Amino acid sequence: MWRRQLRKLSSSTATEVPTSLLKEKKWDALVIGGGHNGLTAAAYLARSGLSVAVLERRHVIGGAAVTEELIPGFKFSRCSYLQSLLRPSIIRELELGRHGLKLFKRSPSSFTPCLDGRYLLLGPDKDLNHAEISKFSKRDAEAYPRYELQLENFCKFMDPLIDSSTPETLQRSSSVNARMKNKLDKATFWAQCLRQAVSLGQKDMVDFMDLLLSPASKVLNNWFEAEVLKATLATDAVIGTTASVHTPGSGYVLLHHVMGETDGDRGIWSYVEGGMGSVSLAIGNAAQEAGATIVTGVEVKKLMIDNKGRVQGVLMADGTEVHSSVVLSNATPYKTFMDLVPENVLPDYFLRGIKNSDYGSATTKINLAVSELPQFKCCKLNYPNAGPQHMGTIHIGSESMEEIHSAYQDATNSLPSRRPVIEMTIPSVMDKTISPSGKHVINLFIQYTPYKPSDGSWQDSAYRESFAQRCFNLIDEYAPGFSSSIIGYDMLTPPDLEREIGLTGGNIFHGAMGLDSLFLMRPIKGWSNYRTPVGGLYLCGSGAHPGGGVMGAPGRNAADVVLQDIKELH
Repeated sequence: MWRRQLRKLSSSTATEVPTSLLKEKKWDALVIGGGHNGLTAAAYLARSGLSVAVLERRHVIGGAAVTEELIPGFKFSRCSYLQSLLRPSIIRELELGRHGLKLFKRSPSSFTPCLDGRYLLLGPDKDLNHAEISKFSKRDAEAYPRYELQLENFCKFMDPLIDSSTPETLQRSSSVNARMKNKLDKATFWAQCLRQAVSLGQKDMVDFMDLLLSPASKVLNNWFEAEVLKATLATDAVIGTTASVHTPGSGYVLLHHVMGETDGDRGIWSYVEGGMGSVSLAIGNAAQEAGATIVTGVEVKKLMIDNKGRVQGVLMADGTEVHSSVVLSNATPYKTFMDLVPENVLPDYFLRGIKNSDYGSATTKINLAVSELPQFKCCKLNYPNAGPQHMGTIHIGSESMEEIHSAYQDATNSLPSRRPVIEMTIPSVMDKTISPSGKHVINLFIQYTPYKPSDGSWQDSAYRESFAQRCFNLIDEYAPGFSSSIIGYDMLTPPDLEREIGLTGGNIFHGAMGLDSLFLMRPIKGWSNYRTPVGGLYLCGSGAHPGGGVMGAPGRNAADVVLQDIKELH
């Protein structure tokens, strides 16, 4: 045995433990992947007294919520770049503030520059919103608070669904007590949903169903008339997806991206001091304090399954066997079941469902180090340093919903968008720990970029550079001279996200967030409650309910199901 190190993780690296020592004991639970959901599951399991080891392939923990210093002095939130969706219950229960999590609320939270010289600022300040929207439409300015209130009510309706396992039917033979408990739990769940629906009222329930099923364009057209306002809001409906604003069901993705909060303020997104890796570090610190062991630089090759179809542990890439009768996978469903589970173990129908799920992606992330802030020509707000236009998400190439749709249509023809939809954020205006004084870190979240372009390859450095320049040139149209401020950049296309971060197809949600892939259908119907056809194997990543984003709910909920199952066995 080795003495566990309870020091705080001071960087994204974790405890250095030789894999030979991992096999010296049988663990109560193993977690494959040190992404934020895997770390969350480990923290809750360890707090319940289980011996837990987290096995992370990369040299850093965090998965897609990671901070890396790729250019000296500049720390990039390499994939995810804003915090809002992390469940308040997790922040509170794991005491993440005590473990180093510090959030910077953004106000204003959104800036949309227009080529005609106008701009739109939005944020938590209701008076600012009214004044800004009134520049484009008085009617929209009056409607906007009602729109926000309705979405807030819908989010309250969704909260209990997110923070609990789905009411799934038991998938394997269980004791009479377990079957009775399952029936009681399902009845309680649906009764609670019915009470919430009644309290919401029939009109709002119909509006809620309309939002879930409709294209975002229909929802927003029914609310507003100003194109720039609709386009600014519509980006939340397509972000991270291979979908248009006209795609049915895109209204749900819009709701998914406003259901978070910061310090109790609903829908407010924040920067994290030290980058998004600090979220993972805080959860990792909580897990270690509870007794979990986190190991980096170790790759799981296969799951070990006995002849009764139950998991027995994992086989590492170096041949080491690590034993446990409970394994949680933070990898994507495809990676878990197609790569890690041995052949001839899973039922054919299950494998078909996993294989035929949508892992498509059209997103690219570019992280930039720049020598100065961009100066937007539409903005007469002359500030010596950062102004309100630099605080929030800057929407480039999103002046109308049709502009977004046109960018999407290029991707349907397997072409990177000619005029990409870009969300620009500059966290260094509020977080002084991530860049040298006077210089800045900029995140560009870009759509739409097909996994396999028909006019070239992402492996071709010239092709990659050409697309990056296309993005920079588009920003130059709004902020002349932007390109000349670039010191260096890091670019992650869909194949890069798959190879480096382990995101199948480059999909940031571990699988599409369409209505056919949510709730009782995630990852596939019949298996939505984190359990799998392999006894003792559970999913705890974003490919499970309630889906993607840095929310931690899959990890927390999966840990709860594991603890229920262990209790039943004993």
